[in-house]
Amino acid sequence: MQRRTFIKGLGATLAIPQFESLQAAKAASNAAPVRMAFVYAPNGVNLKHWMPKGMGANYQMAASMKPLEKLRDSFQIIGGLDHDKAKPNGDGAGDHARANATYLTGCQARKTAGDDIHVGVSVDQIAAQQIGHQTRLPSLELSTDPPRKSGRCDSGYSCAYQFNLSWRSASTPMPSERNPRAVFERLFGSGDSKEDAKRRARHQSVLDFVLEDAKRLNKKVDASDRAKLDEYMTAVREVETRISRHENFRDQFPDAKKPNGIPASYREHIRLMYQLMSLAFQTDSTRVCTFLLAHDGSNRSFNEIGVSDGHHSISHHKGNRSNLEKIAKIDQFYLEEYARFLAGLKGIKEGNGNLLDNTMIVYGSGIGDGNRHNHTDLPLILAGKGGGTLNPGRHHRAKEGTPMTNLYLAMLERMNVKARRVGDSSGVLANV
Repeated sequence: MQRRTFIKGLGATLAIPQFESLQAAKAASNAAPVRMAFVYAPNGVNLKHWMPKGMGANYQMAASMKPLEKLRDSFQIIGGLDHDKAKPNGDGAGDHARANATYLTGCQARKTAGDDIHVGVSVDQIAAQQIGHQTRLPSLELSTDPPRKSGRCDSGYSCAYQFNLSWRSASTPMPSERNPRAVFERLFGSGDSKEDAKRRARHQSVLDFVLEDAKRLNKKVDASDRAKLDEYMTAVREVETRISRHENFRDQFPDAKKPNGIPASYREHIRLMYQLMSLAFQTDSTRVCTFLLAHDGSNRSFNEIGVSDGHHSISHHKGNRSNLEKIAKIDQFYLEEYARFLAGLKGIKEGNGNLLDNTMIVYGSGIGDGNRHNHTDLPLILAGKGGGTLNPGRHHRAKEGTPMTNLYLAMLERMNVKARRVGDSSGVLANV
């Protein structure tokens, strides 16, 4: 916490990005930290339009990944990674629930719809338990789905498995937050919910409360850092304004018909959550984040891109060409927003590089082909340079049968987190 500067006022506290002109005396202790995030897309992918051709740096990008073309030097595609514990292994149906439950834990979920849920500690929480004290928030869990910690969902599995990626203990999920306002207040609010509510009722920005402190800071930094501060404050105000716009729209409805303030546009919802993650990393408010784009088995339709069918329904494509084309459109939709997020991180200067250089962001699914419900050779993208420790810009494959958790061990090493294993890991994945 000592490495980060804050600007404060009654009703708000903003952690701010690193400013080089304030770090000369503390350069060693203020080296940019490495961040880690996991983004989950449901129901597998259209493998034909996902899997690249060729290996190494000169691979040919498949159609669904075209939104990432301009960023190919900032990510790597890793094939051959499996989640064996997402397979039935004697437990019968329930691949969607297991896909979510196993994805970050590498453990077999106990098949139960009761309160005796049991899976394992997820990789993000292994990191949070060791380094979380260094930031305001040990970790940040995001979703576009409402939280569920109980109830019966997929084939006799508790909904807790299907609606949570992050697990603090084998029996305790870390509920995700889907409301952008709630995430914003966690990052920038005063910590007093009543005072924050009063501020919003008066239509005041958090920036109004920290303005004087910001002006004083502005006088202490050089021209480059003044520009950086201005860009950051503008980004905060933009996100806050967009969240308020959705809330104001909600307030126009009669009480009986009020929506809950979540953006009506799924694309807008995803973008807001990505922007909040970016601000959290930029300010070092947390170094660990998960984002569940939607739970596995989600039957959301995508009218914004002309797909009115439910995602889960068409994922059981049975080789139908029309369904496969629709799946590819959904895959590309998700990757367009992922690419937008990565480009935003790459545009934020940090030290001698940018924020993406100091981050590791996994994007993938716990199912390969939704029609087969397979959990082998899973679709996975690893973006960022991990503080210069990763080798992006290529397509490569792990040895057949390699647990995905071996990659997680490699990522934990780069976070200086000590862990003997994650779930079913068999060793640290090399050549990452």
